[in-house]
Amino acid sequence: MSTLYRTTLAMCCLASLLPLGALAADAEPPKAAAEAPAAEATRPPLLERSQEDAAALERLAPKAEQQTLQAGADNFLALWKSANDSDPKGAVIIVPGAGENADWPNTVGPLRRKFPDVGWHSLSVSLPDLLADAPQARVEATPAAQPEPGKGESAPAKDTPADANANVAQATAADADTAESTDAAKADEQNDKADAERIFARLDAAVAYAQQHQARSIVLIGHGSGAYWAARYLSEKQPPQVQKLVMVAAQTPARVEHDLESLTPTLKVPAADLYYATRTADRNAAALRLQASKRQKDSQYKQLSLIAMPANPAGEQEQLFRRIRGWISPTQD
Repeated sequence: MSTLYRTTLAMCCLASLLPLGALAADAEPPKAAAEAPAAEATRPPLLERSQEDAAALERLAPKAEQQTLQAGADNFLALWKSANDSDPKGAVIIVPGAGENADWPNTVGPLRRKFPDVGWHSLSVSLPDLLADAPQARVEATPAAQPEPGKGESAPAKDTPADANANVAQATAADADTAESTDAAKADEQNDKADAERIFARLDAAVAYAQQHQARSIVLIGHGSGAYWAARYLSEKQPPQVQKLVMVAAQTPARVEHDLESLTPTLKVPAADLYYATRTADRNAAALRLQASKRQKDSQYKQLSLIAMPANPAGEQEQLFRRIRGWISPTQD
């Protein structure tokens, strides 16, 4: 009896432990699931600074003035104001400079709001970021593999001077610098061409939009580096729809193929170059452009000086508007 009792007790204990083991097995997570790496979230591409500025401007500018124009594969924001006149004189297309948007408080915004009151449509555009201004990744040269000591290492020649290796190293470094400089120049040229194509496509779209509103005269007004791109657009493409060019405080961007001094003599339309005579850098750059224009026969280039008014920004903007208006509409009332 004692042996049977012990056997029965052992079987009962074993049966009571089986459910606990099953529960523990169910509670333990599968190792494959626990150790599976979390899927990395796909990061969207970063927006250009100009796209971020345009998105911010969309929240501030009146919806009725916002126009989305298409230039190739790009959509971009433009601000349109119709002329407050039953018989508009035409349209001014305003091109902002680097770091500016279509309603920039200096020059761009004031001009686009003032011209409709004197019978001109206004269209201010936004330009893309320049590839030439984007940071360029530096490609490091891969060092040549060095032979292991005692394996394939040739003995130095007896008559080789002690500094021969140094001379060879200097010559090789000079060749590498020349190659790097050539590559950088090619990259700048390619970026400049790509930038020009994108900007010209936007100006084409702006001109086409102005034409849709029966603008019988179109004037391009560029500010800062926007003046450079407006001048280059007219020099290279020579669109017949644009009759005049106005450049305000013009600047040549860095690393471009042509500067403003070389573009000035090639313009085939009347051009007004407005500069601030009280700013030494602007005055000196304007003098070079004037000299270049004098080398061109029958030049239609004209310079107009302005006076900077740091203490009276509203007066400075009114002065600028009146000078431009007087030049594009000399027979105004």
